[in-house]
Amino acid sequence: MHYYVSFYWDAFKLAVQSIFAHKLRAFLTLIGIIIGVASVVVVGASISGFNTYVLTAVSKMLGVNHFMMARIAFNGRMTQEQWEKMDRRNKRIYWDDYEYLSRSCPTCAEVGAQVNTQQNLNHKGVEVFGTRVAGVTANMVEIENKDIAEGRFLSQNEVEHSSLVVVIGNDLREKFFQGIDPIGQELKVGGLPLKIVGVEAKRGSMFGDSMDNHLYLPITTFGHIWGRRQSLQLHGKASNRERLQQSIEEARLAMRNRHKLIGDEDDDFGLVNVEEVNNQVDQFTGTIAMVVTPITLLSLVVGGIVVMNIMLVSVTERTFEIGLRKALGARAKQILLQFLIESSLLSAIGGLFGLLLAAGLSWVITNTTPLPMTITLGYILLALLVSGGVGMIAGIYPAWKAARLDPIVALTKS
Repeated sequence: MHYYVSFYWDAFKLAVQSIFAHKLRAFLTLIGIIIGVASVVVVGASISGFNTYVLTAVSKMLGVNHFMMARIAFNGRMTQEQWEKMDRRNKRIYWDDYEYLSRSCPTCAEVGAQVNTQQNLNHKGVEVFGTRVAGVTANMVEIENKDIAEGRFLSQNEVEHSSLVVVIGNDLREKFFQGIDPIGQELKVGGLPLKIVGVEAKRGSMFGDSMDNHLYLPITTFGHIWGRRQSLQLHGKASNRERLQQSIEEARLAMRNRHKLIGDEDDDFGLVNVEEVNNQVDQFTGTIAMVVTPITLLSLVVGGIVVMNIMLVSVTERTFEIGLRKALGARAKQILLQFLIESSLLSAIGGLFGLLLAAGLSWVITNTTPLPMTITLGYILLALLVSGGVGMIAGIYPAWKAARLDPIVALTKS
């Protein structure tokens, strides 16, 4: 046992001495491994970060344990033909449907309604274009887990009495009320002056588009301004994740009964489940990872070829050393292991520096872009295992060549 420990330790020291004896050559050799490992880890961090970024944005927009019904609900997998079919078949959803669903979904913790339009706003000469105006029920603050930074959200009494009140998003707060308290100020929307009662917390952007250029007013007030016969979105929320699917099925059955659908007739309304959206995002990023990760691993293969080339040069340079060691009794297996340890050590050092480079790049990207970089253990292990394996494989042929050298021929070539 002591013999083997001593041999491996001696082989390790020889490998380190060989690397430090040719520092520049070793560094140039490591560049391929460093870039390869950094590429794999950074790509993995980007994919994981993108997944987190999208899911966070979806959560900010839709909340959790939440589903939505609308005349047509786009779920990301709809073809043009399917959309046209729904456009012909699906019915508008009105206030009566909302009241019916509220009574017919006992497992729903909340049922709310919303209707949207877009408006260009002007306040004291400052214009904001394309603001999303949402007429909502008071409980949408709980359904979508809205975070109110200043003031409060709309009250049930204000919805019942079509009050002229509004809750604004952060973009409107910064554009119209920079440096002053917006609560109690008036903002004209649809020709009516509305009193600001709250400001929603900043939600950020998604793919470069702001999620803060919006406002909420009572759905009844919305109806007075733009008409009451517009199709609504119905929003439901389950008390917990375990009951979400049951709530969705109850709501779906209630709406089918409301629209007098029987048997295997298709739904004449759209339904979006936040969990399904999250699953689609996971599948999308998983597909990207399956395509991109093998491509980045190719850079490690290139790095392995460089390691093999340098190890062949090292064998040629150290022919006399190999011959002398074999003449003194070193076995072919020992020579083989010595060069395998050296090539693996080169790759391991390259892998370590690659991880440090990846960590640095991830830090820079996280602090200069909205995309959070998430370095995961899986990609770290993948990069290190592949780099170590490439180093081992790359060293096999040079090590085998060194082990087969005839000691007499090797000594005479010196």
